[in-house]
Amino acid sequence: MIFTIIQADDTWALWGILAIWASVSIFLEQKYKWASFLSGAIIALAGALILSNLKIIPTESPVYDAVWAYLVPLAIPLLLFQVNMKELFQESRKLLFIFLICAVGTVIGSTVGFLLLKDYIPELAKIAAAIGASYVGGGVNFATVTAKFEPSSQMVSATVVADNMVMALLFAVYMFVPSMKFFRKHFKTPHIQEVEAGQYGENDRHTLAEKYWAKKEISLKDVAASIGTSFFLVVASFKLAEWFGTIIPTGPNVSVVQTLLHTILSEKYLLLSTLTFLVIYLFPSYFKNISGSQEIGTYFIYIFFVVIGVPASASIPLIVEKAPLLILFVLIVGMSNLIVGLLLGKVFKIDLEHILLASNATVGGPTTASAMAIAKGWGSLVGPILVVGTLGYIIGNYIGFALGYWYLTF
Repeated sequence: MIFTIIQADDTWALWGILAIWASVSIFLEQKYKWASFLSGAIIALAGALILSNLKIIPTESPVYDAVWAYLVPLAIPLLLFQVNMKELFQESRKLLFIFLICAVGTVIGSTVGFLLLKDYIPELAKIAAAIGASYVGGGVNFATVTAKFEPSSQMVSATVVADNMVMALLFAVYMFVPSMKFFRKHFKTPHIQEVEAGQYGENDRHTLAEKYWAKKEISLKDVAASIGTSFFLVVASFKLAEWFGTIIPTGPNVSVVQTLLHTILSEKYLLLSTLTFLVIYLFPSYFKNISGSQEIGTYFIYIFFVVIGVPASASIPLIVEKAPLLILFVLIVGMSNLIVGLLLGKVFKIDLEHILLASNATVGGPTTASAMAIAKGWGSLVGPILVVGTLGYIIGNYIGFALGYWYLTF
């Protein structure tokens, strides 16, 4: 066990670190222009990376698992309560097209990386298939494809830490690109311009983040409605997904239709988003009158940002020890996804915000993409990217299986 000042089982101390650093990140983002430029998300991630590298906090803990298991699901409905359903359908169509383009970028990157490095990385055919699935959907697809092709546990562990490291790097790139003049000049940026249209003058001491999150009236009833409704939706969705998973058969001997139904209906995050949209559509006046849900959900997401930064510090020594070229392979896949998205997005005149969120959703999943949309103030894109992002969970396995069978022929 690696010694750290705060141990993995020190629950209160770790929750304190997560909550306090998330609060500091929000404060800095709203107080200082340099921090607003970096974004609170990057500050949260970087702070966790420093704390874990200094051996102040551990790289693994049940506390971090709890954030993924409980805070992230609760945050999703909270952040969707104020969604405009008309905008949701309009933006979802645009995002779906670029999402599929980025998925093609993943396939290209996985294939190029495999052909270049197959003679240098052991079991790369199996690993490349798993990363191809993961960078279309997410971790659940990685787990499914590795279970199918059964690479060694050592290679799986090395790939996971390589993935963590590249993910942290790409997430920083996604956050920085909207601030770069080159991309602002060559791509349409309507959502960025919409957010900036409310900015104060250059000499004003207020940051964009501070104005976006201006004080608003909120009552105890609002807090109760926000949190209580979110809990209800999470419990109902997860139990429904669990039920569908037990009654719909799956396995090698069932039809493609049954497998597809099982994949869709047993995916708890897809059901959570769908059920949330349904109740928002059926009871618009109830959700319109709730204040504070976005603020609560965003604070939960900032704690999630802190957790994302923690495992990256463990990646470097493990990669160097087990498979140095693995990080190069995973980086090729991730950068191919983004570059193909940017190039074809430019050709088809797609907004920069859509390209970045679609690439983020394929690489990191709908939760990291929606978190980026929140951090950047692109509120109308939070719901659509959650919906489109869950598509990756459905198609990721099929892409991973197809790539695996193909790669194994070499």
